[in-house]
Order: sequence, then C-alpha cells, then structure tokens
Amino acid sequence: MQPINTERFKLAALFFMTAHALALWSVTFSKVLKAYGYEDIIPYVGNTSVTASLAAIVSPLIVGALADQRYSSERVLRWLCLGSGCFMALMFHAIQHHWHWALVVGLAQILALWAMPAFGLSTSLVIARLSNPRQQFGPVRAAATLGWIVAGVMVSCVLHGDSSVIVGYASAIAWILVIAVTYTLDPVPPPASKEHRSWADILGLEAWTLLKNPDHRVVFIGAALFNMPLAAFYQFTPLHLDALGSANAGLNMSIGQIMEVVGLLSLAALLTRFRLKWLFLWGIGFGVLRYVFFAMNSLATLRAGIFMHGILFTLFFMTAQIYLEQRIPAAMRSRAQALLSLMMSGFGNLIGSLGCGWWWHACTRNDRTDWHLYWSGLAGVIALIFLWFAISYKGRHRVDGVHDRA
Repeated sequence: MQPINTERFKLAALFFMTAHALALWSVTFSKVLKAYGYEDIIPYVGNTSVTASLAAIVSPLIVGALADQRYSSERVLRWLCLGSGCFMALMFHAIQHHWHWALVVGLAQILALWAMPAFGLSTSLVIARLSNPRQQFGPVRAAATLGWIVAGVMVSCVLHGDSSVIVGYASAIAWILVIAVTYTLDPVPPPASKEHRSWADILGLEAWTLLKNPDHRVVFIGAALFNMPLAAFYQFTPLHLDALGSANAGLNMSIGQIMEVVGLLSLAALLTRFRLKWLFLWGIGFGVLRYVFFAMNSLATLRAGIFMHGILFTLFFMTAQIYLEQRIPAAMRSRAQALLSLMMSGFGNLIGSLGCGWWWHACTRNDRTDWHLYWSGLAGVIALIFLWFAISYKGRHRVDGVHDRA
C-alpha cells in the first residue's frame, strides 16, 4: 500500500471515531433526558442545543487560532477529546443519579466547550493533509458517516440504550479512542507563532475579517440560517418517531447516514461537473422537501425524510468546507473552519434551538404535538432561506486568481 493511502486510511479512522463519539450519545439524548425526568431541559442541552450553541460561539475561534498560530492541530485535538471524555462521563453520571437539573445543564455547558470544536478541528486537520481535497475529501469524510451509522446500530442493537445512560459512558470511551488515533498520524510541525500575540490573535478574531468578501459572507450567514430550522432534526425527530410507535429511534435516525455516504462518495464528481452555487441550492432544496415529508406525519414519510438528511447535509455543509479550502488563504483555514462551526453550531443552533423549542411548545396541546403544523412551518422557513441564497450568492474567482466553479 502506498504511503499516501496509508495516511488517508488513518485520516478516515480519525473521522470515523470522532463522529462515532458524537453520535453514541447525541442521536437519542432527548429520549434519555425524558426517561430520567429531564424533559423540560431538552431544548437547552444536547448536541444541537442552547448549551452547545453557546460553547460554539466561545470556543471554536480560540481553538482555531491555537491550531493556526501556536500548536499542532493533533495536539489541540487531544486536549479537546480528553476534556470531552471526562465531562461526558460526569454528565451522564449526574443524569443517572438524578442530580439537580441546573447541575446537569452546567455540566452539559462545560462538556460543550470541549466537544463542539473537535469535529471542525478534525476537518481542518484532515484537509491540510490531503494533496487534492476536492477529489479526496468526500471518500475520507464518508468514514465519519460510517462512524455515525455504526453508533446508531450499536445504541439500538448492541447497547439497547435508546433511553439509557449507557450511551454516554460508551461515548466517553470513544473520545479516549480518538486520542489514540491521533498518535498514529504523521506529525506536522506547528506553524510558527508570533512573538507578540494580541488579544485578537489569541481569540481568533481575525476570522471575522473574512465576512468582508460578499460570497464568504453569504456562505457563512447561509450556514447559520440553514442550521436554525435544522436544529429541530435531532431534538424532535426521535420524539416524533416515538409518537408514531417506532421502537428504535437510534436505528431509524441512522437511515439518513446511508444517503450521506452516497453523497460523499459522489461529491468529487459533483464538484467537477457543477457550480458550487447549484450544490448549495440543491442542499437547501432537499431541506425543504425533507420537512414536507415529515409534515405528512406517517412513519413511512418520516423515514423517507430522514433518508434525505444525508444528501442535504453533504450538498450544503460539505460543499461549504470545500469552498473554504479553495477560497481562503492557507494561514487562515483553521480559523475559517472554526468560524463556519461558530456560525452553524453557535448562532445557528442557538437561535434554532430556542426558536424550534418555542415552536414545538406552540404546536403542543395536552401533551399532543401537531406534527403536521410543526414541520410545515419549518419547511416554510427553509424555503425563504433558499430564495435569499439564490439571489445573494454570485460566485467569485479564487483568491489566487484561478477560476473556481463557484
């Protein structure tokens, strides 16, 4: 096996384990909270929640600045994984022993500060090691989707833990295994750091200057806007599945990852044949269609909508990461990926979690949710985002003067 293939296998393993650690607990976390009497805090804790969003506003730019300016990406990632594993175990211990809800929320917030930047940093680390990201990133990134699928199968068929704290303890172990994978990677020397670093350097605030470019601004803001209605997917789809009588939420939620693998394996061909703008718009369009299927309020259409999740995620968010690789100078790419994470998981999820939670309460009467009304409203929001993006994104030349099919 050629050395580059060996290295790509290691990068795929990193993606697999990072996604696996995230999926083990986040996919069915709302059911765990409900089972242990914490239903009222579902909109505020979890992978697409207020606590995660606040963490995504605070930590990614700082972490991206560390990786761009001072420490190697793999070293920073090890710190994040260690903190994530420790606080993951502690949070699920608190849930298991029925600690006060405020302590659970507090631990979830601390966990989020460690966990939220991890996947974005992994992405930046992987892209930096690929010789041709446009062609190679999709297949390598597909390993993360496989990690997510395997986690869903493990939760439902092995751990039998759709509503058990065992998923949290398994995730804590998985975070430690991510650290082990980083030690298999060929070391890359950290970039030269500035002798005198300003607070703007330390906090990664230079990343905000990227918004001066009109297309950059549309992509970053579009990612935030699109993520707002998508915040409902992981929070409320398991509850909808439960209401329709589905026994294995984790297994059903994994259906969406099948199409994500197909999309990622096809991404290189799509990037070669089509403008980035069309891929962005197709992704948003599938977002509208997915919630239209959800609004039909049957188990078959709900599963069909879940199946679409993978393709819409790939077409918009993976294309956005490739966009940053092509259009952002190398010295700023970790911070650019961090800013994308901040806009998506920070502002997008924060406003989305609060808004989708409010909308869910508005659509719920006497413990019964009008799921048709709930998902129809969110589909309408995404349709407006589609129109705004289609009008606002124009397409530009690459920063080095080479024409980009954008």
